Amino acid sequence: MKRLTLIAAIAALAACGADAPPMTPNANVGLSLGTGGVSTNASVGASNGRFSVGLGL
Repeated sequence: MKRLTLIAAIAALAACGADAPPMTPNANVGLSLGTGGVSTNASVGASNGRFSVGLGL
């Protein structure tokens, strides 16, 4: 019985995100010129439509 429960749990975890869309990477780089001088910014991240993660530099 324990073996059957373990196999069912592993199968459920393996199928847990099998139909989700893949993560799409994205990046953004910017350059601004103003009275304070030149400033730069950049960001990188990934998203799959419902979930997004990113890092701004």
